[in-house]
Parts: sequence; C-alpha cells; structure tokens
Amino acid sequence: MVEDGSFRENYPQENYLGVGVEGSVDRHVETWTRELEWLDPLTEAITVRLAAASRYLTQSRKRALAGSGLRLWEFKILLTLRRQGAPYATSPSRLADEMGLTRGALSARLAPLEEAGLLVRTHDTSDRRRVEVRLTDAGHAAFERHAKAENRDESDLLAPLTHQERETLDRLLRKLLPEAL
Repeated sequence: MVEDGSFRENYPQENYLGVGVEGSVDRHVETWTRELEWLDPLTEAITVRLAAASRYLTQSRKRALAGSGLRLWEFKILLTLRRQGAPYATSPSRLADEMGLTRGALSARLAPLEEAGLLVRTHDTSDRRRVEVRLTDAGHAAFERHAKAENRDESDLLAPLTHQERETLDRLLRKLLPEAL
C-alpha cells in the first residue's frame, strides 16, 4: 500500500469504483455522495476500504504462491494436512471431506504432490485398504515458506496500526463477520 492508501497494482475489475492507482477512497466517496443523494458516505467508505484490503490480500497470496512455486490447490492440500497437527496426516476420505472434494478429485490432486515429494501415501500394514496421507519434511518446508511470505504481507498491511488498534479492528470485524471461516 502506498501512503495515500491506494495500491501500486492496478485492479481492472475494480476500476468501476474509481479507486485504484489514480484514485482514493475519499475522492470516490466525495464523487458518489454528490451524485447519489441516498448514498451513506460512511458505509461507502468502509465497504470500499474492505474491498481494497481484500484485493491486497488476494494479491499477497498470488505473490506468495508465485514465490513458493505452489499452485493454490496444492497449498490448500498442504494447509489442510498441516492443520491436522503432528504428525500432519489423515485419511484421504477425511482430507477430501475437509476440502469439499470428491475422493476421485482428491486422488488426482495428491499424485503430483506425491511425485514432488511434498506428501506420501502409505498403506496400513494390518489393513491394506486403509491409506494415510502424510506431509513430508519437504511438504512441511514448502508450507512454511508460503505461509511466512503471506504473513509478511499481512503484517505489512496492518503495520500502521498499534497493537490496541489491531485488537479493536479484530473485535469489530468479529462482530461484523461472526461466521467468517
């Protein structure tokens, strides 16, 4: 984010807002408040700023993915395994359920990650029908690199806020979006 609150990157899909590289939220609100007498300027300012924060975080994820060499679906599989806690393993059925995928779709996605050495599928020695998907050390490291890159950008976004302001923002967003995630 640059000092005036705008972003360095252009977001063509959002240009209809008049906010981007050349615009500012305040100018946007001023223009539309003048043009639309029914528009609540505070609501407009908040929603445009939330949209801008969302775009920033989306671009952050894209940058982190590009830097880590992972595709989003690959990262999501590593993330879901990591979320299991040590030993970062689960059954393919449970993994598919948690990710909202069919068993077939998950199986097709696991193969390239297994070939890349990021995860391993093992069969239970007492029951060959039981399979476990486990994050490898390389998969753990790939997840860490990506997560750290995203966290740096997230921290940069919030850097202008004091700790107390971050806590206040968290409380307000929790109230606004109680069911997020």
